[in-house]
Amino acid sequence: MSKSPLTYADAGVDIDAGNALVDRIKPAAQRTNRPGTMAGLGGFGALFDLRAAGYEDPILVAATDGVGTKLRIAIDTGHLDGVGIDLVAMCVNDLVCQGAEPLFFLDYFATGKLDTDSAARVIEGIATGCARAGTALIGGETAEMPGMYPAGDFDLAGFAVGAMERGALLPQGVRPGDVLLGLGSDGVHSNGYSLVRKLVERSGLTWDADCPWAAESLGAALLAPTRLYVKPALAAIRAGGVHALAHITGGGLTENLPRVLPEGCGARIDLSAWQLPGVFAWMQDTGGIAQGEMLKTFNCGIGMVLVVAPERAEALARLLIDEGETVMALGNVSDVDGVVYEGALG
Repeated sequence: MSKSPLTYADAGVDIDAGNALVDRIKPAAQRTNRPGTMAGLGGFGALFDLRAAGYEDPILVAATDGVGTKLRIAIDTGHLDGVGIDLVAMCVNDLVCQGAEPLFFLDYFATGKLDTDSAARVIEGIATGCARAGTALIGGETAEMPGMYPAGDFDLAGFAVGAMERGALLPQGVRPGDVLLGLGSDGVHSNGYSLVRKLVERSGLTWDADCPWAAESLGAALLAPTRLYVKPALAAIRAGGVHALAHITGGGLTENLPRVLPEGCGARIDLSAWQLPGVFAWMQDTGGIAQGEMLKTFNCGIGMVLVVAPERAEALARLLIDEGETVMALGNVSDVDGVVYEGALG
């Protein structure tokens, strides 16, 4: 008995679908081009010219991340357009904390069977995030792996590279008395979603239910993309007086702020300096979550903290407001290790 010849498509991998995806996302990638970009998508490697980007004696800085179990909500609700922005933000917000300008980004999209439309929506979101951060999307990988993922599922990872001139590394010069300027978040961002999902389950609400704190569905509200702080942060760094930046991700203020403080220094934070946003108030109430647990799990409304010289605090706060940020004076660097909270979240 003769056997029919097998093809790669018979094994579940559609090369034509992959090619169609590349063709569809090329315009999105092209709109992220910036000085230093050398070639479009499709090569075996991605090229970037540091001299053309304006650097004379650069130090490279790299970061990689994903969006965690927030992806599960996006897949289950079909709200896929924002997770690409999350992916970019989680990488480039980290880079700028080192004092680096994020220059280019690559993504990794893996799935069992490629759905060109869904993948394109995600990657177009990545391009949107890159454009907002002034970062070029210069390459990536789409992996179709039958049997590795359930139908409709996919995973994401991102890789960003930035640069700074030699000697500009942050943190630098942090000392007691420095002022802590907090920048408002756009919601939960991309951390703590394993707990978020348990809280939604406990509440008895569905993803398409009316959101208790906003005029949209619960799923849409919880999928608000991570805020990109790159351009305002770089403007503040270039203005002078910034000693450190802390991206408030997993671990909250409690774990992330000490990462930029030198030995012998801590922080004193006034919790009455800002109003707890509705999403966090709802989660705290729904789960009966203690204040300390909230502060070490979620950003609680503060997505980035700048540690600045006291004589520059007022001017830098005005600059950041002009750049579109909501700015709160949270407290000061102290000469006692650890983060000390004064007052209560509310």
